[in-house]
Amino acid sequence: MALPSEKILVLINPISGGNSDKGNLAELARATLDAERYDVDIVITEHRGHATELATQAVADGARCVVAVGGDGTVNEIGAVLRGTDTALAVVPTGSGNGLARHIHIPMNAAAALQVVNDMQIEEVDFCTVNDRPFFCTCGVGFDAQVSHKFANEDTRGLITYVKTTINEFFHYKSQDYRITIGDQSWQERAFVIACCNAAQYGNNAIVAPRASMRDGKIDMTIIHSFKLPEAALLSARLFTSTIDRDRNVSIYRASRIAIDRDAPGIMHLDGEPVEMPEHLDICCHSLGLRVVVPNPGRDI
Repeated sequence: MALPSEKILVLINPISGGNSDKGNLAELARATLDAERYDVDIVITEHRGHATELATQAVADGARCVVAVGGDGTVNEIGAVLRGTDTALAVVPTGSGNGLARHIHIPMNAAAALQVVNDMQIEEVDFCTVNDRPFFCTCGVGFDAQVSHKFANEDTRGLITYVKTTINEFFHYKSQDYRITIGDQSWQERAFVIACCNAAQYGNNAIVAPRASMRDGKIDMTIIHSFKLPEAALLSARLFTSTIDRDRNVSIYRASRIAIDRDAPGIMHLDGEPVEMPEHLDICCHSLGLRVVVPNPGRDI
């Protein structure tokens, strides 16, 4: 007698990375995923929170995995449901940055990423929270949060729009004051960016925490201090050559729990998505609390 098929739910965000038609991705998923082994359900999400509802039901139904077809925001919405469950997260990257997918070595080609799902090799990785709100790649306050806020309100998505938004904001943004606490150590910082990282990069191979690991139980906190305008080019180059930790305007700290206090509530980003958060931010790493589908089990992630 044939064994029962394992359930896979594929959730496609139709606006990730731009507003192009994602119907071809549904067809590709049907053609690629092994129908003899898996009971595959494919849904194109219709509104914010729809993926949360569907992923919650998938967990209740005992699904083997939920496939996030989208960017880091889509991954965050689905991963928030799957953390602490037996249902694994798989990623087919179609977003503007795809930071988490790049960190765990998922191919950027959709067909190849779907084949990774077919192979169903699962690893346990860390996830993090800010005031109990989850993130899986990076969160941050400062310039990067301001860019994510402006980008979210643009009429178009995609890399070109993101680059334009970043350049426009760079000439207007001013560093802010923060108080940082790690254990019994507390100090004041005036920072351009404070990025708290579970994975190494923002996306598009912008490596903000070169030594970050998703299996060490630690947060890598990268502080970019105030810097002079002529130093910006070198700082940017180091961001894309995995050498930002060598810059004299950068400090990196590692801890399982970090507190950041600022003067007032405001915008921060969680996996690139802007959210309004209070002045006190309690950031924690939760060791090996998420199951993810990876292309090479045991590879350093």
